[in-house]
Amino acid sequence: MTIISECRISAVILAGGLGTRLRGVVSDRPKPMAPVAGRPFLEWQIDYWMAQGVRHFVLSVGYRREAIEAHFGSTFRGARIDYAVEEQPLGTGGGVLLALAHLDDNAPFLLLNGDTFFAVELAPLLDFHRDCAADWTLTLFRPEETGRYMGVGLSPERRIHALAVDDTDASSRWANGGVYLVEPQIFRRQAWRAGDRVSLEADIMPALLAADARFFGYPCAARFIDIGVPDDYRRAAQVLSG
Repeated sequence: MTIISECRISAVILAGGLGTRLRGVVSDRPKPMAPVAGRPFLEWQIDYWMAQGVRHFVLSVGYRREAIEAHFGSTFRGARIDYAVEEQPLGTGGGVLLALAHLDDNAPFLLLNGDTFFAVELAPLLDFHRDCAADWTLTLFRPEETGRYMGVGLSPERRIHALAVDDTDASSRWANGGVYLVEPQIFRRQAWRAGDRVSLEADIMPALLAADARFFGYPCAARFIDIGVPDDYRRAAQVLSG
């Protein structure tokens, strides 16, 4: 794993969801704080990206945010931690819009889902993003199950022309892995503002793609786990320790 020295990349982690599908297994805390091998899932995430040089995290929080703030504080193992707080639910896109105020407007940022771990290496991802002059790079994985994950429409040059392609051939499908590299200036192309209630997946990304923003897909064969459903949560310790 290549560590980027003096890394200017910040990471925004969407950690404000209600986690309703996991409520029957983890009911007393926000989903990103679900324990995995004795540690919160969110801690596994932060540790992974810190190991690659990331030293600034913006946690987009809402539901039971006090548990997250109490655990990580304003610094965690030498990394700076900021919080984008949803006083009322604003959706995944609303959380990102709040987080922008904490970012360097001249550098791309990592955007991560708080319930997904994908062991993507940052240095080659950043090289790919720059080589493509991308506005938004999605990391892609091969889903093992049919029906749960939609494929993306990908050109031979790896430019994304569709964010959701329903095809049944799982062996040839690349799906969204929930790790993004994003140019912050891209949000200026639309009239969104901090405090807007909006979905990242249903509103922001499709609108930008329709406006001809440069979306690219970065295929990656690496460990992946989405703890959003109980069965995957139960096997998370095995994946994360791999």
